[in-house]
Amino acid sequence: MAAGSKTLATEQEARDVAEAARESEWSGPSFVRELFLGRFPLHLIHPCAPPDPDEEARARPFLDRLRAFLERVDSDMIDRTGEVPDEYVDELRAMGAFGIKIPTAYGGLGLHYSSYVKAIALVTSKDGSLAALLSAHQSIGLPQPLALFGTDEQKARYFPRLAKGAISAFALTEVDVGSDPANLASHADPSDDGAHWILNGEKLWCTNGTRAELFVVMARTPDRVVDGKPRRQITAFIVEANWPGVSVEHRCRFMGLRAIENGLIKFTNVKVPRENVLWAEGRGLKLALVTLNTGRLTLPASTVGACKAQLEIARNWAMERVQWGQPVGRHEAVARKIGLMAADTYAMDAISRLTVDVAERGGYDIRLEAAIAKLYNTEGAWRIVDDTLQIRGGRGYETADSLRGRGERPVPVERMMRDSRINLIFEGSSEIMRLFIAREAVDQHFRIAFPIVDPKSSFEVRVRAAVRAVPFYVTWYPKLWMPRAGGFSAFGPLAGHLRFAERRSRKLARALFHAMVRHGPKLERRQALLFRGVDIGAELFAMTAACVRAHDDAQHGDTGALELADVFCREARRRVDRLFHDFHGPNDSAIYALSQKVLAGEYEKIEEGKISAWTQ
Repeated sequence: MAAGSKTLATEQEARDVAEAARESEWSGPSFVRELFLGRFPLHLIHPCAPPDPDEEARARPFLDRLRAFLERVDSDMIDRTGEVPDEYVDELRAMGAFGIKIPTAYGGLGLHYSSYVKAIALVTSKDGSLAALLSAHQSIGLPQPLALFGTDEQKARYFPRLAKGAISAFALTEVDVGSDPANLASHADPSDDGAHWILNGEKLWCTNGTRAELFVVMARTPDRVVDGKPRRQITAFIVEANWPGVSVEHRCRFMGLRAIENGLIKFTNVKVPRENVLWAEGRGLKLALVTLNTGRLTLPASTVGACKAQLEIARNWAMERVQWGQPVGRHEAVARKIGLMAADTYAMDAISRLTVDVAERGGYDIRLEAAIAKLYNTEGAWRIVDDTLQIRGGRGYETADSLRGRGERPVPVERMMRDSRINLIFEGSSEIMRLFIAREAVDQHFRIAFPIVDPKSSFEVRVRAAVRAVPFYVTWYPKLWMPRAGGFSAFGPLAGHLRFAERRSRKLARALFHAMVRHGPKLERRQALLFRGVDIGAELFAMTAACVRAHDDAQHGDTGALELADVFCREARRRVDRLFHDFHGPNDSAIYALSQKVLAGEYEKIEEGKISAWTQ
């Protein structure tokens, strides 16, 4: 039956729902997947895809118009009032900014994803609230799943409206549902005549929801019996905001992105036509995950746009501000921050461009690349905005309005920091990204060897699994100890960094395999260990992306790219070796044991001498 109760799913039910929804087959090659297996198929990402001059020519008029608009936008007013003026939204509609990727046949601009992320990066460099409005609509809102899974009739009905600026929203999260979709309480039941679904439920933190005309809503539909057991079904519906029973209950306000149109949306006996099911009944969660694979390409580019703006601020201020007889940028403490900000921004840009390139190339499974790009760039962007604020000092902490009020340049670093923090939570928190990457990174072992160590497996199942596993492991494992044939001499001064990445990828594959043998099914609970493995893989991917991009840039005359990539890789190598040194976490058990005592209230004495913020 469809659930409307508050009964939460058991751990096993949650696992079953998540596992049933994940993409069980790989749709194409993946460099990152191979990297975690100790392989290093550089040909999958090198050389870089050359620019498409026709696409650049098509995109240029729109990007020029968008830039001119952004230069006139009063972002401090948007932040101060918490509202995006209607005239701004109307101007964005008029230039086609809500239909960047929608085909021209439906009235959209018909631009490629590479042009789309350039536009979002440009917007983010000026205003986070505007970026959220545009990207939530086009990255996870209706245009993306409609393009991937919509019927011809659905596309004909909704694409023209979306291209003209009908704002859309994606409604999945609920009070009890964040990363665990098994607890979904919103439900849809078929009407007596079978022509409609009757939708009931509430959705929380629905970005664009308070302004949307169209929603993609995830809801439970009647369970399906599989192998004699009921299996929870989640279905995606296209819902129109003006239908009876759809209401905005509350607009949420946040630390940053002050003008984001985000709220609590209620659906009460909403009649949804049967033809408004997206893809198919029971495929909603998989639709969400596939949509997010592509949707996650936006945030990495968006954060790079913000970092470029912050690098400019830090660079100019570090040369303008004089202390102890010279610009603060000449002092090593600040100079180090500037150098690493530049190198990290270059690497993050390389990661973003690489993931978009392979996505546009087609025939490539981007789930791991997109997840790592989202994880790595959002965390890197947080470090960069923090360093920018530190370099600006008190002026970084002061609001732009206050700076303007006393006659100084109103540089909005304080707003940038507030706007940046949500990126570590949006579209999968850093912790969920690491869990997702860890699960996909060990997928090959999970398929082959998990039945051998699963305590629920019978003796016969274990024997059959062992027979299947032997041919793979007797060839795969010895190769992890063999040096790579050939080198990376074509990369000149960066060749050593690629050799390091290749060797460490084999070491990482060995370490993960040894951990699996040592811990068996309990490995999934060793999240600190798995997270360190993920972080090693992310650093190796970032190093490779930076080297590949710098090599390409140098061939086109930008030799400075080699220095940026070199400095980035020097620091990344140190981080990788530290992670390997701490891989098994000698203090993990002690920290976890302490945490459980804290949770049990055994150390409440350390909270004495405060006014409670929890009970107010």
